[in-house]
Amino acid sequence: METKNNTELAVKTIESKILTIRNQQVMIDRDLAELYEIETRVLNQAVKRNIERFPEDFMFQLSDEEFENWKSQFVTSNSDENLKSQIVTSSWGGVRKLPYAFTEQGVAMLSSVLKSAVAVDVNIQIMRAFVSMRHFLQGNAQIFAELKSLRQHQIESDIHQKETDKKVEELFALIDKYNVNDTQGIFFQGQIFDAYSKFESFIAQAKKEIILIDSYVDLTVLDRLSKKKKGVNITIYTDPKTKLTAQDVQKFNAQYPTLTVKHTTKMHDRFLIVDNKTLYHIGASLKDLGKKCFAFELLDASLIAAILQNV
Repeated sequence: METKNNTELAVKTIESKILTIRNQQVMIDRDLAELYEIETRVLNQAVKRNIERFPEDFMFQLSDEEFENWKSQFVTSNSDENLKSQIVTSSWGGVRKLPYAFTEQGVAMLSSVLKSAVAVDVNIQIMRAFVSMRHFLQGNAQIFAELKSLRQHQIESDIHQKETDKKVEELFALIDKYNVNDTQGIFFQGQIFDAYSKFESFIAQAKKEIILIDSYVDLTVLDRLSKKKKGVNITIYTDPKTKLTAQDVQKFNAQYPTLTVKHTTKMHDRFLIVDNKTLYHIGASLKDLGKKCFAFELLDASLIAAILQNV
């Protein structure tokens, strides 16, 4: 006579053989044959003779990928190393046909085609196991949903972290490339981005004031100067024939105060003075940076006073 403990043990054993494949709870033909105490070949032959009773929602054949996943799960969960080796080298090594998976309805149908006392008794236990698993899944649906959400959040965090790490690496690469501590350098024709990046690294140093001496200033130069820190005042000394208009200066000051434009015809070279303590000599007009080969050089700050007196 079947006892409660034996029933519970049988159900637990069967539960361990219930898998989730294609979002369905299923059992594999080899596991079922073992429970029915018959060969897998015999089970599948009985199914083929009654194939009309096993539509796709009752039974389906595993794909190569699904089969590999099943094998890895089985070997991982089995603690008997000898059994693992025997299964992998002999049984699976010789498998030519992919296993079949039976849903709960398919397993219920098996007892009618196998027609044995063992099949009937085992099927009762299997049905109990399926019901037990279903209740477990339903009872813990919220936990599974939370675990899925946590996993998704972790994946998104990992992606975000990788993107952040990439941006930090790019930033450090730019810092190395455009180090404002450089005392001199040369840019060749076509290095427009590199030249403008270097110029912006100069103006980024300013905390109070930028003075630019350049006879050929246009709106592109103002665009670069707009990258200055808030509160930094700008004074430009340029040729009276400059393309900048009073309206250009007014619009700039509406967003990035304060810009003052003064005119001079005394200067040929270009100079950039930062906070009245750093002096750069720039070989090309700032509107033409990178269009032709030019150089820059950090000059002695003691020259600033003389330049401003003669501008």
